[in-house]
Amino acid sequence: MEKIIEELGKIGIVPVIKIDDVEKSVPLAKALIAGGIPCAEVTFRTAEGEEAIRRINAEVPDILLGAGTVLSTDQVDRAINAGAKFIVSPGFNPKVVAYCIKKGIPIVPGCSNPSDIEQALEFGLDVIKFFPAEQSGGLEYIKAIAAPYTQLRFMPTGGINQNNIAKYTGYERIVACGGSWMVGADLINTGDFDRITQLCKEAVQAVLGFSVAHFGINTKNAETALKAANLFSALFGFTLKDGNSSIFASDNIEIMKETGLGANGHIGIGTNSLLRAIAWFERQGIKFNPGSAKKDNKGNITVIYLEEEIAGFAVHLVQRKSTTSP
Repeated sequence: MEKIIEELGKIGIVPVIKIDDVEKSVPLAKALIAGGIPCAEVTFRTAEGEEAIRRINAEVPDILLGAGTVLSTDQVDRAINAGAKFIVSPGFNPKVVAYCIKKGIPIVPGCSNPSDIEQALEFGLDVIKFFPAEQSGGLEYIKAIAAPYTQLRFMPTGGINQNNIAKYTGYERIVACGGSWMVGADLINTGDFDRITQLCKEAVQAVLGFSVAHFGINTKNAETALKAANLFSALFGFTLKDGNSSIFASDNIEIMKETGLGANGHIGIGTNSLLRAIAWFERQGIKFNPGSAKKDNKGNITVIYLEEEIAGFAVHLVQRKSTTSP
């Protein structure tokens, strides 16, 4: 069960889908994968949900598929038989939760207050759906109620969109966010799958938040590095920060004291979530240099280089410092 939650966490976004026409289900799933989001929560809000899960599971096996708006044990059985790998419910129904645990399928029940949360903890759950997220107080409320429940993680849904998803996923206790803005009913019903793919790509970029962190310049030795750094300082007034292996001239120019990775140097690309960025690249077949990884004192990777250089520059991802930690 933990493996499913881990995979959802690596993606960071769970499209919440309402299917009115089952014929649209498979093209929709393919559009999600093309957009970089290989998962979906197909809701039981319509009579087409069960068949949509069955068709997607059969024809698009690379997508991690869940069933949402599950309100009864009968719907749990139908979802499992159709191929759902996880269950999501809008509220906390002890009967449904107990049944899912008995069946061995992960369930993420809706909770919006400490009483709901403590019921979930009684059942041994450590991931809940915070719903409706924005209407119930948003990220600030999540951070407030997270404090006494130190092992609890959240999958907020409700009011999440392109403009606020990065704020939510930047908090380390968020597994993933559910949302429907990239899979609106109008887009599905009109068959505008190209637009859905584009919106998915934009959502992924919002979560990952790639931007240039710094440029690294290779030099032969510490003396050459210092000379270059002093020149940057004299010309542009940059403040220097001397380190063991390099000198930073401002926050964005790193001058190496010896020839490092890359024929010409390296480029650091910052990201909101290094874990999700690595998973995103690996799904595209892009390889990393495992020996280049650096970790923090919790064992989390903070820096890792791509295997391939770009125009003579090694490229590494770097975890951007969170602005949403409690």
